[in-house]
Amino acid sequence: MTELGSFRAGSYQFIPGVFQYSAGVKPDDGFEIVRVRFRRPPALSEGFSAAADHLKSINRGVEAFCACELRSPAPFTEQGFLDFNKEYVGWLDTWGLTKDGINPVARTNVCPEVDPPKTVSMYAFCYTRPTSSKDGGGFVVAGSGEAPEGKASYRDFAIRPGDQSTEGMLEKCRFVLGEMERRMSALGAGWADATGAHVYTAYELRALMKREIAPRGAAANGLSWHFARPPVQGLDYEMDVRGVSAEVVI
Repeated sequence: MTELGSFRAGSYQFIPGVFQYSAGVKPDDGFEIVRVRFRRPPALSEGFSAAADHLKSINRGVEAFCACELRSPAPFTEQGFLDFNKEYVGWLDTWGLTKDGINPVARTNVCPEVDPPKTVSMYAFCYTRPTSSKDGGGFVVAGSGEAPEGKASYRDFAIRPGDQSTEGMLEKCRFVLGEMERRMSALGAGWADATGAHVYTAYELRALMKREIAPRGAAANGLSWHFARPPVQGLDYEMDVRGVSAEVVI
């Protein structure tokens, strides 16, 4: 059983992960998660500023910021990804969201195959707010590709690197689905609780849907396919999943 961390200032709990993001979040009792998507994703610095303005407009502080979704121009090298993550975490440090190397904020970062942004941009973010609902406050599972996180590199530990055959992609998909389920279980949730499940890949999905995704219930409420790649070179398949109380577009 994964022991959750608590970010009391933001009224949520999180699955401890790597320094750049947590593996997932859920709100404390009496709170719920709301997702905000940008109609036109701004550059990262502008996105953080816009998120702060939105939170202020609804009387929530930046500490309520619990997850975000980024879009990058192209997959990073291993060193490039490390350098970017340090820059990204710097923004969270400025907001006082990290402490002693512990980062409670969940994240997805992927690279669109068509019309990618010119710079890393913020596609969406989530925050917590008080609620009187008794239905549960939801959850957000961070994006994960076909390699264990926290290792010395992604490429060296990736599932069937360079193999985009049907069987290769099925094995990658199977690994990622298992990670999604492990994280949801830690947050007390499952596929039936999801309001959004997403796949990020540039490769064919039909066999994966038929043999792995749909039979597990991962597409029970529909599945969004984003024609995009994971953020690190050499990875081919990523997923994330969420169950939120409301979604808005700004």
